[in-house]
Amino acid sequence: MRPFWRSFFASSLALILIGGMLIIVLIAGIAGAISSAFEPKDEFSVKENSVLHIKFKNPISEVSFAEFDKQALELKQALGLREIKAGLEKAKSDDNIKGIYINNASMPAGMATTEEIRNAILDFKKESGKFVVAYGEVFTQKAYYLATAADSVYLYPEGMVEFQGLSSEYMFFKKAIDKLGLDVQIIRGSNNKFKSAVEPFMYDHMSDANREQTMTYLNALWNQMLGGITETRGLSSAQLNEIADSVYVRSAESAKEYNLVDDLIYEDEIIAQLKAKAGTKEDEELSLVSFQKYCSKAAKGDDNLLKLEDKNIAVVYAVGGIQSGKGSSTTIGSETIAKAIREARTDDNIKALVLRVNSPGGSALASDVIWREMVLAREKMPVVVSMGDVAASGGYYIACQSDRIFAQPNTITGSIGVFGVLPNISKPLEEKLGITVDRAYTNRPSMMTITRGLTEEEYKIVQESVDDIYMDFKQKVADGRPGLDVAGVDSIGQGRVWAGTDAIKIGLVDELGGIDDAIAFAAEKAEIEDVKISVYPKKESNQLMEVLEQFNVDASISVLSPMQQKLASFMKAVEIATAVEGVQARLPYDIVVE
Repeated sequence: MRPFWRSFFASSLALILIGGMLIIVLIAGIAGAISSAFEPKDEFSVKENSVLHIKFKNPISEVSFAEFDKQALELKQALGLREIKAGLEKAKSDDNIKGIYINNASMPAGMATTEEIRNAILDFKKESGKFVVAYGEVFTQKAYYLATAADSVYLYPEGMVEFQGLSSEYMFFKKAIDKLGLDVQIIRGSNNKFKSAVEPFMYDHMSDANREQTMTYLNALWNQMLGGITETRGLSSAQLNEIADSVYVRSAESAKEYNLVDDLIYEDEIIAQLKAKAGTKEDEELSLVSFQKYCSKAAKGDDNLLKLEDKNIAVVYAVGGIQSGKGSSTTIGSETIAKAIREARTDDNIKALVLRVNSPGGSALASDVIWREMVLAREKMPVVVSMGDVAASGGYYIACQSDRIFAQPNTITGSIGVFGVLPNISKPLEEKLGITVDRAYTNRPSMMTITRGLTEEEYKIVQESVDDIYMDFKQKVADGRPGLDVAGVDSIGQGRVWAGTDAIKIGLVDELGGIDDAIAFAAEKAEIEDVKISVYPKKESNQLMEVLEQFNVDASISVLSPMQQKLASFMKAVEIATAVEGVQARLPYDIVVE
């Protein structure tokens, strides 16, 4: 038997050594790719008669951040709204840039972000006098809305324009919960009928209140889109609604017939047209400039020109769900954002603060921690809020203590309300798995456990706690918003979601506009003539660790098919709703308008 064991151990050792070497090679490859991404690159330059090529592929965030491409083993910078606007501003006066070529099939951004980019393109067109042309094989509705900022919109002869109105759908888990024998205990504000984050666990369809608020903001978003298209395409809202209602646009020919596009042409024809507009000779290659590289350089150049002591307005970016502790590029950590606001308000060089909020909310406690820092900042300097795609529930909580709130017409906001969810898994544990739970305690049984249901008395105690938090929420909004008292906040609260156009009518928002408008107001309030921006939170110095963490977290999603990713998004919603800590001030659901 000895020869066998010698052979077995030798083979095993060889396999271990080979596996270890492969792991080392893989790690070395990843580390090398990451480190090379941070090394200085060749100077990016723009040739004469160039055209800026806008083609969004990756999701657009508020600010750029490092994103690791697991397939190509490359570190890429995800483009942010801040960089996009810096690039468009620079392109106005760049003599080498003759115009813009929009080439988007879809728009990986929310409605308000799309609106802000579209407005920046319209502004580029107006101030520079340069051309803007849009072309695509397919246009989704948001991509088409962006494209209508162009002088001309062209479509591939066999292409398609989606134009059928907006919709939003929700998945309900009540019947699945019943089949599994689960008992999900719901505690929301006593009159928070619009706070529908918990409805998937209560019903198998939308409540009347939820349908009412959904239709209200969908109509507001749709009307904003129609208004923008009317201004640039010359079609009335009535015509556009008729096209959508009757599904008139079913082919490229019908898109041209109903004036959604100007002409049907092939890619070589659009390139020839761009060359003529840019002044490029027929025998020369068209110089298309990467929009991402151009914008990254524009934003980086602005940052590098400023010394720390020169900066006078702090822009704090609060992006993602709100949670206690540290955050990331996609989450708001109370510790991280509170520290950022504290650093800004204690810096003698900073004279005003702008909080950019793009958040559906989250932990009520974490929101309160950030709210406190906003109160302290407002005591020292002007504080202005700019809302992105979403600034709802906890996102509104952290925004309400400010001198002025700006939002886009299609920003989703409000949702002033609170809830708590506590699953009870004791029945399926016993009936499906034969597992029972017993406990010992010195005083009253612990209420917050998923292995037994709340008693009537315990439920009442939790309900009172939720109502107290809702009352505190309403009071803080009333304290921060001129002209609103607690009763007034309650009448527009109760968890109800509003679009920016409606939010301004009811006093939740002061003015329609983007982040530049908010910065301009803050500068005027602080009597600053030469604005110098300092961005918070400051990026972590160890970017390598930040990227490696992202690699570990996101590795599984890249191998999913589109259908699996859609299902994964629903599972994420279940996870968020069931794995919460404490009482939540969160948007009823993750809003995806298509």
